[in-house]
Amino acid sequence: MQILKDLYQTGGDINGLTFDLQGASWNDGNSYVLKTKAGLILFDCGCGDTLDQIFENMQYWDLDPAGIKYCLLTHPHLDHAGAGHLLKKRGVELVAIEETADAVSAGDERCAGYLYHKTFTPVEVDRVVSDGEILHLLGVEIQVGHYPGHSMGCTAFSLRHENRNIVISGDIIGTLMVGDFGWDGSIDFDKKIYIESLRRFAKLDPDIMLPGHGMIYFHKPQWRAEEVLNSALMAWR
Repeated sequence: MQILKDLYQTGGDINGLTFDLQGASWNDGNSYVLKTKAGLILFDCGCGDTLDQIFENMQYWDLDPAGIKYCLLTHPHLDHAGAGHLLKKRGVELVAIEETADAVSAGDERCAGYLYHKTFTPVEVDRVVSDGEILHLLGVEIQVGHYPGHSMGCTAFSLRHENRNIVISGDIIGTLMVGDFGWDGSIDFDKKIYIESLRRFAKLDPDIMLPGHGMIYFHKPQWRAEEVLNSALMAWR
């Protein structure tokens, strides 16, 4: 699904772009592809069992999966990072913050395979990044933002594209119709830390927010972030 010129959503079972199991609506997080002249940047990669579907969706838009140079992981949960080991075999460079890199290399309960009755296949991240770091990938500047709470590795990636400020937000907040917060059953879920992350995240003012599940926000996504912060303050203090 084309979002903007050279920016696509390529996976996500709530949107019906990918399909894992009958009745499952959270098994495959949203994945996005940014096309550049030097290759493709993938943001999150789904649970692993849908990677062929993601590739088929890409090919519909004339995006060659062989052109994927980087995959940036928003956090270590299986529905977002489960295909990491498959991409690694294809020569894709995996990029993640330290907490996510540590979790996916261990493949332990922080990857939440138990939620999906699956086993997370461990994978080593190629490049470990830090909060506030500016990445220069294929001619694109991407800022790393660390917003722990849903998991300790929760990360947003911000970039400028088509004269718009874009944020790929993973599961930092929920989207309309699927709850306010990222799932709270994670082994490393932490309400106190989450509230502080939401306070910082609500100060961003992107033009478009690409979330980890559900709908894309094309109009005042900051308002949605502020609503979620309000919900957290009322429910958790």
